[in-house]
Amino acid sequence: MKLIQIILLVGLLATLISYFRWFRSAAADKLLIALILLSGIVFVIFPELTNKIAHRLGVGRGADLLFYLAIIGFGYALLLLYSKIRALEKKLTEITRKQALDEVKK
Repeated sequence: MKLIQIILLVGLLATLISYFRWFRSAAADKLLIALILLSGIVFVIFPELTNKIAHRLGVGRGADLLFYLAIIGFGYALLLLYSKIRALEKKLTEITRKQALDEVKK
């Protein structure tokens, strides 16, 4: 098994575990965004660095490596958005039920 396969599997498993635990905080989100932006800046300034990292991980090109990592990132973002939507739906249901009960009591 190539190193990139291990990294991608760990990333996917981390996404899955994070989703099932619903473990999020504003500080963790800010740290993750800062890390992604800093990595992007470094890769723009030193584009050959992506190729070097890709070759060490067993990927042919740096662009392919970034694509694989983007897939994990997009999957994580989708799961976070889904969890937010579910939480909002739950709150909306609770508010609607409370309002309906209050109207019946009047």
